[in-house]
Amino acid sequence: MGFGGMSMVQLGVLLVIVILLFGSKKLRTLGSDLGSAIKGFKSSITDETSDKEKEIQCHQNLTSKEERHNEQ
Repeated sequence: MGFGGMSMVQLGVLLVIVILLFGSKKLRTLGSDLGSAIKGFKSSITDETSDKEKEIQCHQNLTSKEERHNEQ
């Protein structure tokens, strides 16, 4: 059982060809670059989420201050 309809032997041959074409050093740097890109993407998503939460809290604080002001 393989990946995407390819057997394990075909995947192995493909891996060997890729290593021969690019070299192991270039593949290592490509992997680390890809990892840092994914890490940056994840951090930007969490930063965006926390920014939205801060906006919502600020809006709620302003709304509650207005309500208190209207009650007086």
